[in-house]
Amino acid sequence: MTEELMEKGHRALEEGDTKAAAQLFQQVLKSEESAEVWLLLADTQIAEGSFAKAHKSLSAGLKLEADNLDLLFSLGDLYLEEEKNDKAIATYQQIIDLDGEEVDAWVSKAVAQMNADDLESAEQTCRQALEKDPESPFAYNALGDICIAKNSTEEALHCFLRAIELDSSDPQPYLSLAELYYETDDLEQAEDYCQKGLKLDAGLPLGYLTLGYICLDLDRTQEAIDNFQQFLRLEKSPAAKNIRDEVSAVIDGLK
Repeated sequence: MTEELMEKGHRALEEGDTKAAAQLFQQVLKSEESAEVWLLLADTQIAEGSFAKAHKSLSAGLKLEADNLDLLFSLGDLYLEEEKNDKAIATYQQIIDLDGEEVDAWVSKAVAQMNADDLESAEQTCRQALEKDPESPFAYNALGDICIAKNSTEEALHCFLRAIELDSSDPQPYLSLAELYYETDDLEQAEDYCQKGLKLDAGLPLGYLTLGYICLDLDRTQEAIDNFQQFLRLEKSPAAKNIRDEVSAVIDGLK
């Protein structure tokens, strides 16, 4: 019975039915608690924006397996989503202490440090990640973002292009390049990279946000509105409330 429920839960997740998946995983937990199922439940709750519930699920899982790296990664990512950067940094450091070769933990820690405006520490942490894995596209993309924050545009460009070279299927560096070119008023390049990123993953809200502003600057008002509206449809994170309000105001001003 438990295996059947798990199979149905995984299927619901694959189909994007997070509500059904959560109910199925909760049924599993009634008869058999495990760190794996608590993690699956937390992931569905995060996808639904139920962060408080996700924290409870992750806590329950960590009580069973305090050193479970998957649970700790999920917790760190949740703190990052909530903009609780100090807690995110501490959680990723916990992973690093358990396994110093977990390059993604180093990079995620660097992202949290950047979000906390500690750019020097963020750069140092990211370069440490690249020492451990010189071919990590995640690390190059993060270092590119850090370089932009430090106004090192040329190095940022190199980092994003290197990330694409290492993994051309990842849309994030394309969108990062789009933002970089937008900031330098190269709208043609910005639009090209934005379209390439969204072709790889049409569900990335920030791609539509950038594309909306590009179209706005090119006096393609209706396209700008369409992209801004698509951004609002996709971006549901509580942390994005301010930018959602700004975009809604822009749309109202354009109509």
